[in-house]
Amino acid sequence: MNKLLSALTPARLKLLLIALPVLLAAVYYYALAADRYVSESIVTVRQANQNAAGAAGAALLLAGISPASREDNLYLRQYIHSLDLLKKLDAELGLRAHYEAETLDPFFRLWAGVSQEWFLEYYRARVEVLFDEVAGLLTVRVQGFEPEFAQKLNAAILRESEAFVNAYSQRMAREQMQFAQGELDRAAERLQAAKNEVLAFQTTHKLLDPTAEAQASGALVAELQAALAKQETELRALRSYLNDDSFQVQALRNQVEALRKQLEAERARATVGPRDVRLNEQAARFQDLMLRARFAEDAYKLALTAVENARIDATRKLKSLVVIESPNLPEDALYPRRLYNLFTLFIVCCLLYGITRLIVATIQEHQD
Repeated sequence: MNKLLSALTPARLKLLLIALPVLLAAVYYYALAADRYVSESIVTVRQANQNAAGAAGAALLLAGISPASREDNLYLRQYIHSLDLLKKLDAELGLRAHYEAETLDPFFRLWAGVSQEWFLEYYRARVEVLFDEVAGLLTVRVQGFEPEFAQKLNAAILRESEAFVNAYSQRMAREQMQFAQGELDRAAERLQAAKNEVLAFQTTHKLLDPTAEAQASGALVAELQAALAKQETELRALRSYLNDDSFQVQALRNQVEALRKQLEAERARATVGPRDVRLNEQAARFQDLMLRARFAEDAYKLALTAVENARIDATRKLKSLVVIESPNLPEDALYPRRLYNLFTLFIVCCLLYGITRLIVATIQEHQD
């Protein structure tokens, strides 16, 4: 132990803990580390304004855009880091070949033959998606060994992101419209069926409106009753001073008898006979059919309004990708930050050297 402590002189500790790590890091950064260029873009997902719900259709379509949806931006961030998008980008741009081409850098290259899981993790480390909670913006930072490739990859990500946003927003709008249209079709079928029942009833009974017929029949019965009462009064008056065999009494008696038969016929027509013949039964059935038809018509109007509202609402809720800053073409390699990393390593090594010197000095003091 004493021999080891005596060998740990300040000069050797400086060489071991400061000079050697810094030298190795310098060799790596300036001889092996590959330049990594970063292309940056800023985007967000927007949708039509929801604050104009009471406006007309044209006003809704001309409304502005609403604040960015946090959920939509999070969905997009997850999609950018998804395996599906990675496969599309690899097929289009050859990501694996590009990241495997840099063979000197052992830490930031993609090793050949790795699984898709490792490739996905490597891709997520090279494509950063930062979400600003306050502004609702997504910042996409793409690393590449060539500036043109970094810009091309960033542009491809934005293009696929726009297709993704359009696809799922249009799918939601289409499903909403399909549901409303299905309800309208069913309401139209019910309305047509109700109309057909009304037409069939009118054709079968040869009546345009049994309710009106019943009302007319009731009015006629009331008139006949009034006329009969008047004629009977006149007949009693004549019989008070004329014989029953007189011409006036006989004529008036015949009129009374005719009115009484007509009144009984009208009453029988309304309330006597089979159910399909009785006027009151026909009127009741016709009112029921008309009630069903009016209800079906109201339901159809509501469904038609719902379809129009769904069309306007679906148009208003269509989402789009808004590019705040297009992918730039980097001029300087942002990574690796050679001087910064070397200086940081030098500070850490100096701290480690100081701690080690303190430990060695403490041990030597206790041994003495």
